Amino acid sequence: MERTKKLDMTKGNITFQLLQFFFPILLGTFFQQLYNTADAVIVGQNVGKIGLAAVGGTTSTLINLFIGIFVGLSSGFSVIISQHYGAKNNKLVSACVHTALAFSLIVGIIVSIFGAIFSKFMLANMNVPENMMQMALPYLQIYFLGLAPNLIYNMGAGLLRAVGDSKTPLIFLVISCFVNIVLDIVLIQHMDMGVTGAAIATVASQIVSAVLVIIVLCRRDDALKLRLNSLHINFYELKKMVSIGTAAAMQSAMYTIANILIQASINSLGTDTIAAFTAYGKIDTLFFMTIQSLGISVTTFTGQNYGYGNKERVKKGIIYGMILSVIVTGIVMLLLKLFGRSIYTLFTQDENVLNIGTQMLNFMVVAFPAYIIIEIFSGSLRGIGDSWIPMIITASGVCILRILWILTIVPKYPNIFTILWAYPISWVTTSILFLIYMFGFSKMKAWIKLNMYFN
Repeated sequence: MERTKKLDMTKGNITFQLLQFFFPILLGTFFQQLYNTADAVIVGQNVGKIGLAAVGGTTSTLINLFIGIFVGLSSGFSVIISQHYGAKNNKLVSACVHTALAFSLIVGIIVSIFGAIFSKFMLANMNVPENMMQMALPYLQIYFLGLAPNLIYNMGAGLLRAVGDSKTPLIFLVISCFVNIVLDIVLIQHMDMGVTGAAIATVASQIVSAVLVIIVLCRRDDALKLRLNSLHINFYELKKMVSIGTAAAMQSAMYTIANILIQASINSLGTDTIAAFTAYGKIDTLFFMTIQSLGISVTTFTGQNYGYGNKERVKKGIIYGMILSVIVTGIVMLLLKLFGRSIYTLFTQDENVLNIGTQMLNFMVVAFPAYIIIEIFSGSLRGIGDSWIPMIITASGVCILRILWILTIVPKYPNIFTILWAYPISWVTTSILFLIYMFGFSKMKAWIKLNMYFN
């Protein structure tokens, strides 16, 4: 008897399936974000605003550069596996699973060594103030040394989601997040280890999640079953998966490189602004984790139905994904407008930091709807294997535009709001480019129509 949980998206109610897949991913993303958020809250309340600035902002941006590249690559693995799963090709599903985990282990070891060695160099080149460096450096080095379990978990969770199982990764994240919070309290509050304790707590909790995902993959009784003594690289499948994932990885890297320049500009504005931006970066994840969870749902839905050959369900899935995105974005905007300052007080009680942060949040919230098209359209295009053009669009509309803005406009008007304008301007530009490509040039242009009827 089949003991594992899977969601076949090639038939049934589209809205229900998207939501059924969306909510576990959303909760999973929430608990994943809670790793660093818990660090920031506990450090901010116990170590102060310098500690808050040290564990967020610059260090988070650098960590996200490497994790984002890997997660982008792993999206290619998920797309190919979801297509093989939709086509009922169990042999290729199994080959891809073992290739994916072997790839994760190798990349994890390489990135851990590289990151730990070059941490100080990277921080210094991002204009980190001297009073932050003594806290930021050990935090970043420890985080890098424990990065391999993070990558293994992300890949394993992606494999489970590719066949419709988004609940199991959620359970593991809840467990590991609980471990992280408990260790944060013990190491920071009771053992007075400061940001070093925060880093150790995060790495330990990520090891827990990695071990759990490996155990569940080993215990499956279907094509997704992992056999540790059978780990190998299937170079033919790896080439296909990396080909699709490379575009997403480059897109993520360019996003982060642009954000590194933004963070470096913010670092020049002082510790209070850095701390405020650090807290903002945790708060705005309420929006981004929501919309990105919908994007993942649409990618998986599109991949399965495209592999099955059901184009009608593909196009309906995109439209319903857009509608759901508009609804949840409106809810998030309302919540942040009403309770934004109260949420900020979780991170710090410093009045100046609170004032700067609340102004940032109020400025950015109204621009959130401009991001919806980027996430849903790029996710659906990746689901059918069209990944390079979305990467180029994002590179042009978001990354290059932000870089040009930071290098040309910000030096003339060096204040926080000039820096923040880079976000809404790039989102609007990129959304327009995606609309033009989707309806004028993409693979789906012949069977996606603006006047679609809903069944």
